[in-house]
Amino acid sequence: MEKIKRTPAAYSLFNALGYTREEMERPLIGVVNSFNEIVPGHMNLDKITEAVKAGVRMAGGTPVEIPAIAVCDGIAMGHQGMKYSLVTRELIADSTEAMAIAHHFDGMVMIPNCDKNVPGLLMAAARLNLPTTFVSGGPMLAGNVGGRKVSLSAMFEAQGAYAAGKINDDQFDDYVGHTCQTCGSCSGMYTANSMNCLTEALGMGLRGNGTIPAVYSERLRLAKHAGMQVMKMVESDTRPSDIMTEAAFYNALTVDMALGCSTNTMLHLPAIAHEAGVVINPDIVNAVSDRTPNLCHLAPAGDDHMEDLNAAGGIYAVMKELAKKDLLNLDCKTITGKTVGENIAHAFNLNPEVIRPIDRPYMDRGGLTMLGGSLAPDTGVVKQSAVLPEMLVHEGPAKVFDSEEDAQAAIDGGQIVAGDVVVIRYEGPKGGPGMREMLNPTSAIMGMGLGDSVALVTDGRFSGATRGACIGHVSPEAAAGGPIAFVKNGDRIRIDIPNRRIDLLVSDEEMAARKEGWTPKTPDITTGYLARYAKLVSSANEGAVLK
Repeated sequence: MEKIKRTPAAYSLFNALGYTREEMERPLIGVVNSFNEIVPGHMNLDKITEAVKAGVRMAGGTPVEIPAIAVCDGIAMGHQGMKYSLVTRELIADSTEAMAIAHHFDGMVMIPNCDKNVPGLLMAAARLNLPTTFVSGGPMLAGNVGGRKVSLSAMFEAQGAYAAGKINDDQFDDYVGHTCQTCGSCSGMYTANSMNCLTEALGMGLRGNGTIPAVYSERLRLAKHAGMQVMKMVESDTRPSDIMTEAAFYNALTVDMALGCSTNTMLHLPAIAHEAGVVINPDIVNAVSDRTPNLCHLAPAGDDHMEDLNAAGGIYAVMKELAKKDLLNLDCKTITGKTVGENIAHAFNLNPEVIRPIDRPYMDRGGLTMLGGSLAPDTGVVKQSAVLPEMLVHEGPAKVFDSEEDAQAAIDGGQIVAGDVVVIRYEGPKGGPGMREMLNPTSAIMGMGLGDSVALVTDGRFSGATRGACIGHVSPEAAAGGPIAFVKNGDRIRIDIPNRRIDLLVSDEEMAARKEGWTPKTPDITTGYLARYAKLVSSANEGAVLK
């Protein structure tokens, strides 16, 4: 009653919502539901949300459901809509912050699933620092085409193969109809699943958060436990600042390298860390990569999918392997109320072909690496675990395009040949604007059979579903006057992934001459939210340079 007397107007409005006095007296838990009917990874979140709310109630709390937006990158891919995808991360974080503080929640349960939704809500959790648990919607089951397990990257590559005449109409239709067959985040180790797995590694999600398939009833039980667990955190006053520490981010980076996660984790982890007061820079990333073996080859790097990783023991089993060589801080706190070491104590690797033992890795170095060199003075990112051995070192002539559309037209028109280095620029945070993610050009190259002879470079982003010698996030971006702005057709570019370099082979004198009188290309968006956003971003603060 004292609680109600302190803020009677607010509780009168709760009365209008149908809440009982008993509900008003209990801790209010904001349940952030990212459900919508356009994202396959979110179409089951209504059921997940009801399970979370049941768990909150069982543990003595009052759940209050609020919304969050989400974009399907696969549907937004290849057109103007993709310019809006990355910026939604900030919209999600900001709007969740506004709702939580305005309504004075005692705790939060975040229910994301897809690419920008997961990091956006992790950023909000770090910023709000309220007792918070996460439960994702879970991954899609792999599709099946011709008796082979497939995921979304196979669909995009089939598009390239069809354009090249390598598959017929019936085969192409088979891919369209049978690649994505269930709800959930796309079934490879793409950005969504990468971030859901790293949520678990950070200690912000319960066991199975990243790997239990969306269609399993086990995920509903997980959601109920997430609802119950937040009440324990409210009672013990355990907050994200207790969990999302520098050591926890090192753990997440280590798991990232072992799994071979999406290159987009190099955008999102630094942004989340920034909200938590932790700095992640390229040197840290490469240091972690150097000491961390790559243990998993999930699609697009290999033929395994998220359901296989789950059956093999999931993220805890991967962490148990890493702990054998003291690669993790086992004392980090987690939302379970236990340490990392306590959480993984009884985990087992049930399939050493899906999760390689620590002494028999796929690679001695991690799945991702940061590049430098004259073409990428600040950063470039590549998923080295998904690069064919013959392309780890490559030198070739540049074919330069000032947009994804121009590059795609050239690829479709047969203008790209073995040996080329395709340069796609003015797709960065400012130049795009919005730093579009590109899967069409990279997949077309693979589908046409050029993945062992053609490299791609961009100041934008290549998709987490990309494989091959694809270097993204090159910075400074073209719109900021980075070297990529001055590449000409025919210039020689040398890529040396083992030595972490990408170099434009022109003299300093020639580069200085090209910069003389240079004027950046103006983005073609002049109105609306994206135009306002473009005025605010720089190549540094959006993560093209990791700070």
